Amino acid sequence: MSSTTHELHEPSSRSMEHDARLTTADRHKVAPGEIAVGVVIGRASEYFDFFVFGIASVLVFPAVFFPFAPRVEGALYAFALFSLAFIARPFGTALFMAIQRRWGRSVKLTGALFLLGTATVGMAFLPVYATLGSTSIVLLAVFRTLQGIAFGGSWDGLPSLLALNAPAHRRGWFAMLGQLGAPIGFLVASSLFLYLLLNLSGDDFLAWGWRYPFFVAFAINVVALFARLRLVVTYEYTRLLEEGELKPIGTREMLRAQGYNIFIGAFAALASYALFHLVTVFPLSWIMLSASQAADQVLAIQVVGALVCIAGTIASGWIADRIGRRTTLGLLACLIAVFSLFAPWLLDGGPGAQNTFILLGFALLGLSYGQASGTVTANFASRFRYTGAALTTDFAWLIGAAFAPLVVLWLSVNVGLAAVSAYLLSGAACTLLALRVNRRLESREFE
Repeated sequence: MSSTTHELHEPSSRSMEHDARLTTADRHKVAPGEIAVGVVIGRASEYFDFFVFGIASVLVFPAVFFPFAPRVEGALYAFALFSLAFIARPFGTALFMAIQRRWGRSVKLTGALFLLGTATVGMAFLPVYATLGSTSIVLLAVFRTLQGIAFGGSWDGLPSLLALNAPAHRRGWFAMLGQLGAPIGFLVASSLFLYLLLNLSGDDFLAWGWRYPFFVAFAINVVALFARLRLVVTYEYTRLLEEGELKPIGTREMLRAQGYNIFIGAFAALASYALFHLVTVFPLSWIMLSASQAADQVLAIQVVGALVCIAGTIASGWIADRIGRRTTLGLLACLIAVFSLFAPWLLDGGPGAQNTFILLGFALLGLSYGQASGTVTANFASRFRYTGAALTTDFAWLIGAAFAPLVVLWLSVNVGLAAVSAYLLSGAACTLLALRVNRRLESREFE
């Protein structure tokens, strides 16, 4: 499309967003606390969608979409579909950044969250394998891919805005706020599945009960959409973004100019992201396959673990403001490495040992994940931070977490639980190496 055509469309395409900003300019001021609320609500709603799928991949999908396969193979097939969203996520970021450049932030955010909610609720209406055959699996894969595209497009820049406006002595605290939505989303998703398991028979749960969390996800997305639009269409929010030069950058330009920062940032957070699905999704699958505990017992412990993770995430902000964000991330990578050495023994033990693995894992996850975003993305120039922060997170999830349940479950079944140690150790090593490289690059800039 020519630049002239683009200019002709520009005023009309953004008129609605401009009018909305004008109507709120005189009556609404955006406070940092209000931005923080928008960040937490937005992230919690998105991660709720993802964890509903993750938990269903263990409890539901092997039985209703892969009944032809043995239990282990069914779980592996479900985890393969689970990874599709993380593969699609960077493409969603690129697509919706282009939409924002053309039509504005409110159109982008509305479209992304509508797509996320629609893809999630579509799974609730999906016929199972016994009804539709292999077509049901294909449709589930399509909806999961659409979830990833939408998740990539739902980036609103609020965490970057908080980081840029944070006092120098509170940057760790404000970085933590953008991460708090993930454990909250897992808490709500696991609590809902636990409630259903405790109140429905096994047959009713597999027949229709499992669909309810997917319906709830759509309702939560609608609430989150209005909570976030209330911020992104305001004049004050727009002014703060423009002052911080937080604008969408084309993906090609971003990779050419700041590609090294994106990949260093992704690897710097790898220990946290590797641990994430190994304490949320993987233990549930391993314990179910070994039949050492009932599903409701594991989910109950994971609900407690999610609360521990929330407390750890909050504590990470306090710790990082005292010893530094990079130091915090490096220290936690070392602790995750130590934890990994005990993982096989704990997971292969009785319920007490398995529950210890889950609770300790969640504690370390909260402390590390709380600072996993923003530690290296602070290196981006203001102009690149909006897009750079989104892509860095996308690649951190893709490299560290997308295939974790699939790879570790397959290796654990065929090789042994030492695979859990190896996976976590590799993530910790990558984090420490990336932080060291980042420090050297940073020191060269000041020479």
